[in-house]
Amino acid sequence: MKLGRPFGWLWAAYAVSAAGTWLAFDAFAVIAVVVLHAGSAEVALLASAGPAVGALLAVPLGPWTEFRRKRPVMIAADLVRCAVLLCVPAAHALGVLGFPQLLAASVVVAAADITFGAASGACLKSLVPPAGMLTATSRFESTTWTATVLGPPLGGAAIGLFGPVVTVAANAVSFLLSALGIRAVEGAEHPPARPPRDASRTRAADLLEGWRHLLTSPELRPLFLNAVLVNGLIMAASPLLAVLMLGKLGFAPWQYGLAFSVPCLGGLLGSRAARPLAARFGRRRVLFTTGVLRACWSVGLAFVRPGIPGLVLVMAVELGLITSAGVFNPVLAAERLERTPADRVARTLSAWSVGTRTGIAAMTALFGLLASLTGPRPAIALTGVLLLATTPMLRGFARERPPGLRGPATPGMAPRRTA
Repeated sequence: MKLGRPFGWLWAAYAVSAAGTWLAFDAFAVIAVVVLHAGSAEVALLASAGPAVGALLAVPLGPWTEFRRKRPVMIAADLVRCAVLLCVPAAHALGVLGFPQLLAASVVVAAADITFGAASGACLKSLVPPAGMLTATSRFESTTWTATVLGPPLGGAAIGLFGPVVTVAANAVSFLLSALGIRAVEGAEHPPARPPRDASRTRAADLLEGWRHLLTSPELRPLFLNAVLVNGLIMAASPLLAVLMLGKLGFAPWQYGLAFSVPCLGGLLGSRAARPLAARFGRRRVLFTTGVLRACWSVGLAFVRPGIPGLVLVMAVELGLITSAGVFNPVLAAERLERTPADRVARTLSAWSVGTRTGIAAMTALFGLLASLTGPRPAIALTGVLLLATTPMLRGFARERPPGLRGPATPGMAPRRTA
């Protein structure tokens, strides 16, 4: 399906920034360890507190974004990320780079990420008709998984050849190129939800509107709560598995990287299958089935053993999880945009991102504490068991609703099509 030249520029901008982001995957942690000789507590703080504080700072930026034209906001977010990241290699070259600067950069980039995501969702809703929304979100998902497969290995090679800050500089350039791509986007845009003369006044109700929409919608509420729990539990197990595999089980770093890079091909496969599966079985059934499947794999990580069998087990578990998520994510993204009125898309997407990122940070810290008491394997097992317990939250999506039971469309949004 052709979605037009404006979408093509938006997609290209996303692709180049995604490539830079995954090229620089874990770059701050590498710099903290290799350059600043930081300990495990500082690295954990960088990984959890930075994004969490950035998410909190982004709370008022949701309504601020809602009441402004979205493309200038996206360009500004890209330029802020570019400038902040360029300061890291500059400080390193001058010999003044310190841990507080890395932490501050992590906070600012996290806040800008959420602001950009909220604005880009609203922009996408303006550029793409409802009939093409799942096609658009599937293309974004495919791009994400392609960058995930290629970025970290290339980034690791670049760090080995050119030093630990080179990928941060490359990521900064990717945001500059993204800003240029967004500047080339043309086409109609939904007008701001409030006249420009009133846009500078952020009301208390504006801060809560995105949350209110998510928590009062019978369709979005279970999806949002499920996303907070599932994403938090999956990400909480990641550092624990790294400690287990690279420590007690004796896997080499390249084996650990291979265990997670190869299964990302499943995300590419799943994202390409999302649209035909939704067309055949209906979006609700696809959401339920793949939502349940993505929660069923992680418990297997508690049984990883040394050597090739353990490596194969991790790759099989990750392949199943990532393939399921590759189908689930674009269908979820399309449903979320179609079920959100145009005058509150930015606030809703901002609330979604703040909620999920805060949940990830909190669960990462909680299970890190638990692992310090019990060891990583029991903590990983608990995340897998709790993931299984999240599946009843999606039971309302087990069957496609008949058209007569869908209810009226929300004012300001397109009527929902039968998938």
